Amino acid sequence: MSTMVKAPQASRIVGSMLGEIEREAQTTKRVLERVPAEKLAWQPKPKSMTLGQLANHIAMIPGNLSQLAQLDEFDASSANFTPPMPKDVAEVLATLDAGVKSAMAYVGGLTEAALESKWRMVAQGKEIFSTSREDFLRAVMLNHWYHHRGQMSVYLRLLDVPVPSIYGPSADENPFG
Repeated sequence: MSTMVKAPQASRIVGSMLGEIEREAQTTKRVLERVPAEKLAWQPKPKSMTLGQLANHIAMIPGNLSQLAQLDEFDASSANFTPPMPKDVAEVLATLDAGVKSAMAYVGGLTEAALESKWRMVAQGKEIFSTSREDFLRAVMLNHWYHHRGQMSVYLRLLDVPVPSIYGPSADENPFG
């Protein structure tokens, strides 16, 4: 999944973020490749997302949130936060690939001024939070992505699916030996 986009020379932040997206996309793909196709409708508890919805949500995060980052303000009151059920794992992986490409293209074109500019989330006109576009991308796009990927590793463990190495050895995979 090598989709590296050259960052503007002046932005070390953009270059760092692009490298992080590329590395984490590879890890995320390894996790999503473990999703058992016959278990997409499985959910650990009635309030939880199904395995398929969670996989699709993880796959959608880079593309969807890089699109939101392009706005100056987002009204969350009209958003649908329930991820759709994918038809199969191939759809999830295609969504991830497209979203990562979209995120890389957007982030690769950012200037320092754009990174420093304000981004706001509101709900029916009431401000929920305001932050820099850089902080939005790091906290809401990247950290959110990692959070749900960790959640997926728990789903996989509960289904007795071998969990891949993410940042080091898992109980099922040791990249060091």
